[in-house]
This record gives sequence, C-alpha cells and structure tokens, in this order.
Amino acid sequence: MRGAAMSLTAAASGLVVFLLSVSVVQGQDGWGLTYSSTEICAVKGSTVEMSCSYIYPSTWRGSVNRVEKTFWFTKWKDGKRVDLTTDSEYAGRVEDLCENNICTLRIRNLTESDSVKYMFRFETNQAGGKYGGSTGVTLSLTNLQVTSEYNLAVLSDQLS
Repeated sequence: MRGAAMSLTAAASGLVVFLLSVSVVQGQDGWGLTYSSTEICAVKGSTVEMSCSYIYPSTWRGSVNRVEKTFWFTKWKDGKRVDLTTDSEYAGRVEDLCENNICTLRIRNLTESDSVKYMFRFETNQAGGKYGGSTGVTLSLTNLQVTSEYNLAVLSDQLS
C-alpha cells in the first residue's frame, strides 16, 4: 500500500468583545442605576449589548410612583435627551429591551460613529420623578479581526 497524505487547512475568523465588568451604582433616596459595564470594546460591523438596572421608591412625595418611560441616549437636541430608538443614525440597528427593571441596549452593525458614551434614563409619573446616570457606558470600536489557521498533515507508513 502506498503512503497517503492528507492535508486539512481551516481558517476561522471571529469577533472579540472586551468588557470592563465593573458595576457602577449611582443613587440617593431610593433612586439608583447600576451599569453592568462602564467600558466596552467591540469590532466594527458586530453587535453589542449593554445593560442597566434601576431602582426607584414605590411612593414619592406621598403618591404612588411608577415608571412610564425608559430610554438610552448619547446626545441632546433642543435641550432634550434624544432616545436612541428615535435617532435616525441608529434607525434599524438599535433595540431597547426592558424587563423587571433591567434595560439592555442592543446595537447591530456597529460603525465608527457609534464610539460614544451611552447613558440610561427613566422617568416616572411624578413631576420631577426622573433619574439618569451620567457615568454611562463608553463604547470603543476596533478594526481588529481574529484569524486562526490550522494545518493538519497525516502521513501513513508504507506496509510491506
């Protein structure tokens, strides 16, 4: 039997996301925010998620307190915070997923202009019952691409 040779080459490219997983708590008098990360590094074109949990008093100034609006923002327009779900720069790329006082922002197809600080805010039914965290989450993007190549060669001995 003659010797046989087989070669297998596989290339894989992947995505690397780095998180600085430090919780940041901002709060006073029963109001507060906790960001799950304060800094995230991701690859252009990828998808990223960032989360914030919040607390608030059930009653405030003698009235029942309930959250009516939650949103993520990066900028102000005409003196108001711009909700990312209504920002044309993020159209079709952003989701704000909220459940049980935890809100997760998901951004797809990251572009260079997404390298900014993202802040969270919630507003209640009470006048002045609004709370936002200025610490936020800073997103940095890179062109980094991870490529791995594997070479496997198998040789068999000749049998006599």
